[in-house]
Parts: sequence; C-alpha cells; structure tokens
Amino acid sequence: MSKYKENIEEITISELQEALHNGEITSVELTKLYLDRMKAYDNTLNAIRVINPDALSIAEELDKKRKHTSQVGPLYGIPVIIKDNIDTHDKMATTAGSIALEQNYAQEDAFIVKKLRDAGAVILGKANLSEFANFITELNMPNGYSSLGGQVMNPYGPGVWDVGGSSSGTGASIAANLAVAGIGTETSGSILSPASSNSLVGIKPTIGLVSRTGIIPLAHSQDIAGPMTRSVKDAAILLSVIAGVDTEDETTLGSANQPRDYTSFLKQDGLKGKKIGVDYSFLPENQEEAAIFQQSIDLLKNQGAIIIDVIIPKQEYESIVMFHEFKYGINKYLGNMSSEVPVHSLNEVIAFNKEHTDLVKYGQTILEHCETLSGDLNDATYLEHRAKDIQYSATEGLNVTFQEHDLDALLFAKYLGCEMPAKAGYPSVTVPAGYTEQGKPMGITFTGLAYSEPLLIEMAYSYEQHTLKRVPPVL
Repeated sequence: MSKYKENIEEITISELQEALHNGEITSVELTKLYLDRMKAYDNTLNAIRVINPDALSIAEELDKKRKHTSQVGPLYGIPVIIKDNIDTHDKMATTAGSIALEQNYAQEDAFIVKKLRDAGAVILGKANLSEFANFITELNMPNGYSSLGGQVMNPYGPGVWDVGGSSSGTGASIAANLAVAGIGTETSGSILSPASSNSLVGIKPTIGLVSRTGIIPLAHSQDIAGPMTRSVKDAAILLSVIAGVDTEDETTLGSANQPRDYTSFLKQDGLKGKKIGVDYSFLPENQEEAAIFQQSIDLLKNQGAIIIDVIIPKQEYESIVMFHEFKYGINKYLGNMSSEVPVHSLNEVIAFNKEHTDLVKYGQTILEHCETLSGDLNDATYLEHRAKDIQYSATEGLNVTFQEHDLDALLFAKYLGCEMPAKAGYPSVTVPAGYTEQGKPMGITFTGLAYSEPLLIEMAYSYEQHTLKRVPPVL
C-alpha cells in the first residue's frame, strides 16, 4: 500500500483495478487514502458536502467478496463521488445545497446509484454544488455557492479562479484527487463548465442515454447526469456503467440499442479524417484563452482532423421552458418527501428561505419567478416555447450545420457553445486543453448529434493522448 499512498494522485480506474486484483492494495486501504486526502485538503476546497459514514464498511464487504469471486464489476472497490442532488438510500441526505432539504433522506437509490453499486463502486460521499443546480437566483451568486454547503473553491486557485457550476464540488474534488471519479449533472453547462474550469474530462450525454430517476430535477427536457474524471478512459468506463434503460424514465427507452461499453471507442487515431466545425463567434474574449483554443485547433489538424469554418444559425428569444419545467418537476419531487422535511412544494421552499436570509444571501429571484408560472405541462405557451427550443437549437440550428458541412462534431472553447445542444438534448465531451500563464485551466468541448458519444469519445481520447494537457493542482 505504501507506494500508492505516495502515488495516489492521477491514478486511473484501470491501474487501481489491477492493483486490487493483484492484492497490492485493498478497497479499505484505498478508501482510507481518499478519506485522508479529504481531511488534508477539503478544508480549503469545501468540495465535499457529506462523507458516507458507511464507506469503509462497504469497502470491507467488497474486499471479502473479492476473495470468493473473479466476476467483479468495472468499478469494483473504486471510491467515487456523486453530486448532492442525486438520491441515495443511506445516511446521506440529498439536499441540492438547500438548507430546506437538509433532512431529505431518500427512500431509495437513484437509478444510476443502483447501477454504480451494482458495478462495485464505493460511494465515498456527496459533493457540494451551486444551490438547486444554479437555478435559484439571478443576483450574482457565484458558481459553487449554496446556503447549506457554502462556497466551493477551485483547487487551481482557491478564491482566484471560478470553479464552474453547478457540478462544482464534483469538479473540484476529482481535480484535487479526493476520489477516483465523480458524477455531475447538467441542464445547460453544469458538467462542461466545471470540467473546463478544473482541467477535467466531462461527458454530458444525450438526453435518454442515462436515467434521471431519483435526481432532483431542474428541467426534464434538458436534465442529465454524466461522468467527471481525470481521463477520457475513466469517463468512458463510468458512462458504460451509468447508461441504460430505466422503465421509470421513458426518455431512456429509445437508448436500448446504444453501445454498452464505451471503452471500445478509445482510439489513438480517433481524429484522423474527422470533420470538425468551428464557429468563431464563440471565441473567448480573453486573448490568452483564445490563443489556447487556436493551439488546440492546430493540434487537431496535426492528428488528421479536418477543421471547417461554420456559422451556426442562431435565433435569440427568451424561452420559459426551464422555468416552467422546474416548477413542475420540483413540486413533484418535493411532494414525495417524508414528513421530516419541512417543505413539500416550491412555495414552501420560498417561504422557508425568507426565514433564513442570512444563508440564502443572494436571494431567490428564479424560484419566485418559477412560482408565478402554472407548472402545467399542457400550458399552451410552454408547449410553444418547447417547440421553438427544438426548432431553433436542433432542426434549424445544429442539424442544419452538421448536414450542410457533413460534420462529425463541432468544437468550442471551454463550454461556450453549451446552450444549443442542451436544448436539443445532444451530447458533448470536454477535455483539458491547457492553462493560462497564471495557471487558470481551460478545456475544449466536442459536441455532436444525438447518440454520437462513440464519435465524441474517439476524438476526445485521441486529442488527450496526443497532448496530455492535464496537470494536477498543487494543493
């Protein structure tokens, strides 16, 4: 175990599985190493909302079972972190960072948590996040803040660099090597943003590839969970575990024929001949970040990618879809919570927060606006706006761009192009691209059409393997 204590940083799932299989380390020892790192570094980062008190006993049970079976799941004995808007049926509450939900102990695991446990993962804890997945206020609340968890810090520059939102705690904890891998959730940019800001790989899957059952909702037409890891291979392993059909989430029924092992798309030459579109209207305003993006494009060309200048058709209008769906979804979720929780509707959350303005210090303008809407999914204005979302983002937006240029993917600096694929339900993969002179991380994002995860993983892996841009933070 001693060599792993000194070299736990940046270790991969595959390397750990080999060590566990060979008896060089146990799951208990591995879990202790990460718990020790949390004690050493999380006082500064505030990435972890709660540690699983059963983590060591779970790891111990897995160690016992390993002695008697050769059939183990891909995450067997591997400590992972999940975002604190994902239900677990244990001693960890699911809070979305809200003080109103501090006592929300779920009746059962979220569907993806069941899949993680079935694969042998040790749920090490739950990560802090931007409260209600960054959907509480428009009054300048920083990414990573919640009334319950406080402020998450970026390990590359605590208090200096934006940590990204809303899966900020997952991003900071995995970047700082507080667990092997993590799960975030996204509605629009909430995996891609912290992945870019913390020099991680983040996969925002196609809507329908991963179940949302047991995850506190924001907007069901855009909500999805996905991997946040330090390497593309680890992200592919994690995606292979959590993807799958859930009869309680009808969006997943169309994914029955999708691949179940995304590691088969890890190809060194995955960029060769790929047509990748770049819309330069999404260029970062910061010149140094723009230069990093241009360097990334040059590196893609060196690996055989064909870069094509494109202009993505854009239609600007104020959609009410997310606000409308939030009221519907949050009321449905809260209505099923136990009597131990003091709130059972959005209206009650708003009233509770008004009594705790010392903690809910940035206000709740978004929650209050959502409460003014009907929350009726048959509302004519809502249906009109949802149709426009698809029309402008997919039918007359991304689809046209891909077809016109015969593209395999679009490329964006950081997460700047996240809104259209979010509304369309299309996948994206962010991968580390470099750092500014001051050490601020930056990623690039590959975006594709529905269920194009295999192509995106090929390209992201090839880019990663030929550049190896990620450098761990100095803690």
